[in-house]
Amino acid sequence: MDVRSSFAAQTYAQARTAAAPKPVAAESGTVVGQFANTFTEALAKAESTARAAMTGGADPHALVEALASSQLAVETVATVRDRVVEAYQEILRMPI
Repeated sequence: MDVRSSFAAQTYAQARTAAAPKPVAAESGTVVGQFANTFTEALAKAESTARAAMTGGADPHALVEALASSQLAVETVATVRDRVVEAYQEILRMPI
């Protein structure tokens, strides 16, 4: 079985575009919109670095940095989500 990195990268790119959600337009003036744009840019940068490392265009050190930054971004978003849900639950518990 002959697996070439260019074939793998091409197949990955096709699968990625087919499964990608439709982009949601966030207002860039709001804090949430800026946060969403920053998060999206960080993930896109990490993905492009990973794709370049697959095809031999990036060194392993850059790949490790990209993976670490994307992991940090995802953990940050999860923490913010958890805090928002917790605040919403506290509001629901308030007596009227």
